[in-house]
Amino acid sequence: MGRYAGMKIIGVIPARYHSTRLPGKPLADICGKPMIWWVYQNARKVKEIDEVYVATDDVRIEEACKQFGAKVVMTASDLETGTDRVYEVAKLFEADFYVVINGDEPLIPADCIAKCIPSLELNPPDIYVSNLMTDFHDPVEVLDPTNLKIVTNRDGIGLFISRSPIPFPRGNMDYTFHKFVGVSVFSKAALDYYMNTPRGPIEKIEENDSFRFIENRLDVHYISVECHALSVDTPKDLEQVCAILKGASGGV
Repeated sequence: MGRYAGMKIIGVIPARYHSTRLPGKPLADICGKPMIWWVYQNARKVKEIDEVYVATDDVRIEEACKQFGAKVVMTASDLETGTDRVYEVAKLFEADFYVVINGDEPLIPADCIAKCIPSLELNPPDIYVSNLMTDFHDPVEVLDPTNLKIVTNRDGIGLFISRSPIPFPRGNMDYTFHKFVGVSVFSKAALDYYMNTPRGPIEKIEENDSFRFIENRLDVHYISVECHALSVDTPKDLEQVCAILKGASGGV
């Protein structure tokens, strides 16, 4: 029996049109293709994922996705978080795990996405949540509030997430800061717990939905990978991603 034999795994790409700093960013042009196309192609390459759905509330994104053959689930327009959007998919399609790939992270390769998926051999708990993280290599990025910083214990369990540079290097400068990568995995029980548990004070302050679990003493597993993750939040980010993908595709 293989590591994933008997498991149903669904990929979900939350994509909303409205963004304060970059409106319509899932449709932003990258080398002649909308950004959501690049994210979808990476997700489809993960052999462990059985199906991939784009979850959106905007007909413009729906139409663009249908043009390149993506399956789309239309969600409510008043949802607060991407996890709420994932839950809408989970209500329609039963699975053991839902792999969430952020719609604004077109650089995350399939092999990194796959590392977030637990195997049955690990005997994951009913309420299972995991995220990817990678090391910062540029100190300037650590200070950038658009980048989420992760602190874990020695077993890779999340202790705190913040846009601030944490931990503060008061006693020792010999530390590698960790950056959130936009891939998460939820079991159905975890999504049910999320939807039936009120937001805590830290989640409200940081506006990070992982605290729905952390504040209630439930483990969020962080898997370290080496990848060039860049969330597209600004026109400058978009320019950088375009340059990277253009170089990787030989000038396409």
